[in-house]
Amino acid sequence: MVQEKGTISINTENIFPIIKKFLYSDNEIFLRELVSNAVDASQKVKRLATLGHYGQPLGDLKVKVAVDKEAKTITISDSGIGMTAEEIKKYINQVAFSGATEFMEKFKEAKDANEIIGRFGLGFYSAFMVADKVEIQTLSYQDGAEPARWVCDGSTSFEITEGSRTERGTDVILYVNAESEEFLEEHRIGAILDKYAKFLPVPVQFGTKTEREPDGEDEEGKPKYKSVEVDNIINNTNPIWTKAPADLKDEDYLDFYRELYPFSEEPLFWIHLNVDYPFHLTGVLYFPKLKNDFEVQKNKIKLFSRQVFITDEVKDIVPEFLLLLHGVIDSPDIPLNVSRSFLQADSNVKKINSYISRKVADKLSELFKKDRKAYEEKWGDIGIFVKYGALSDDKFYDKAKEFLLLGNTSKETYTLEEYSIKVKDFQTDKDGQLVYLYTPDPEGQDSYIQAAIKKGYDVLLMNSPIDTHFIHHLETKLEKTSLKRVDADVIDKLIVKEDAAKHQLTEDESNQLKTIFDKAISNPAMKVEVESLPADAMPVTITMEEWMRRMKDMAKLGGGGGMNFYGSMPDNYKVAINANHKIIEKILKADEAQQTAMAKQAFDLAMLAQGLLKGADLTAFVERSVEVI
Repeated sequence: MVQEKGTISINTENIFPIIKKFLYSDNEIFLRELVSNAVDASQKVKRLATLGHYGQPLGDLKVKVAVDKEAKTITISDSGIGMTAEEIKKYINQVAFSGATEFMEKFKEAKDANEIIGRFGLGFYSAFMVADKVEIQTLSYQDGAEPARWVCDGSTSFEITEGSRTERGTDVILYVNAESEEFLEEHRIGAILDKYAKFLPVPVQFGTKTEREPDGEDEEGKPKYKSVEVDNIINNTNPIWTKAPADLKDEDYLDFYRELYPFSEEPLFWIHLNVDYPFHLTGVLYFPKLKNDFEVQKNKIKLFSRQVFITDEVKDIVPEFLLLLHGVIDSPDIPLNVSRSFLQADSNVKKINSYISRKVADKLSELFKKDRKAYEEKWGDIGIFVKYGALSDDKFYDKAKEFLLLGNTSKETYTLEEYSIKVKDFQTDKDGQLVYLYTPDPEGQDSYIQAAIKKGYDVLLMNSPIDTHFIHHLETKLEKTSLKRVDADVIDKLIVKEDAAKHQLTEDESNQLKTIFDKAISNPAMKVEVESLPADAMPVTITMEEWMRRMKDMAKLGGGGGMNFYGSMPDNYKVAINANHKIIEKILKADEAQQTAMAKQAFDLAMLAQGLLKGADLTAFVERSVEVI
């Protein structure tokens, strides 16, 4: 072979400094790119053999990665299709853009390394992110082909000479630069391969490992073993998402989940995705046990392209509420070097997004119809997920209406339609509005719940992290229906059946009562009102209006904007004095000192019922109670 020197046709001296400097934060992807190239070469020669275009033995098609710390090299080897000198010039020397101006303009728009590499076909050149010099030794599969060697020192100059490779395939040798010597550590390379190459379709060998092998028997006839060095294959070439669901058992799905998430609880159930049109998509999505902690659970779905790991940032591919799921998605329609701008604009990605949402809804519907009891038992784990989906995706809500459950304080569950029928006859107010009562804290609000139950009302349990938003969403979806927290007002005012009955106190007595309680409470945040309530209701009830409580709850969840205003507002409560209670009658007849003490005691009891009595006030209440006894 005639030695040849030349210039890589990129028409700019700036490309390698750019690759090294601007892509440095993503420099580990060089290994993904080079191993993926080796896998492609291996698959191509296998395909040629299948089509009858290559008649020689294929041999061992595995890809080998080797680190030589002393020589400061990383070598990626394959037994794939190989290249001729002409093919090197075609595929390696001609970077896929025409000139310096075009490159620099497009580079300015790029947001990350993946986008730059993907846009300009720079996969191979990512090697220069970590290497001062790159060498290729290759021999094409073609009959009579001669081995070729290509060398480039990180400038735009290259050299092609006769190569030394004697078998079909390619070696890419990286002479690692001083700044990147971390990649000469085996554990570092091993971690990158585990991340990007764990499920590649061609075996990837990285070093060797020791295994025990039978070695006859000892004098007593017991089996003996010897230690042998074997190739360390780091990947599973046939992960379950590449197989047909009919060929898999439940244990296969569970084993794969354990492989992905070794320290997680077992999933509740899973969905096997497999579609060929109008896009290609395979994968398995698992429903994890959420435990009301959905923020921690995100970014557990791994995106692959032809079994090469791309990212676990799948926000644009998977609907946001489905980010709570775990598992894998593989689509060859999504390029390996995917960028955020591509994901947001690509029509296939939008179709994939809708398809996944529909498949999840269909799976939940199937589970609900097939075994409602088992579905209800899982509701504690999947309820937050279904509500999140109903909140964020109208199409999902339309499907979810049939399997979205509401649970009450008696631990019963109902679909939306079932619950409406259950409470319609006795929780519709005088204006024809259906009122759902709810509690986020059944223990802390028990006195309010019991007051509702006495009236024959039902109380929903709404205590998941997103229920504040879900409650508001339900009101926008359900016709002539409102939701009220059970402690938002006295029970007769939460569901007003008729105009309130008048109490027997005169106007002077009502004003006197307000004065007594204002003096005893001495807190401007507590607004005292005299109400006509049932004689067996509490003498004093403390409530916060529904709208104010809701705004404050949303502010706590980080509502932003105007919500921050409500979050910073002081708490304001209504103190309802039950004018029909015997204690109120006694307070009005007592002398002034007793009036203040009795009013304070009745108020503290109401504070206690709301969980608001704390610190010195609680100590004083206990001491006062002991004196009364």
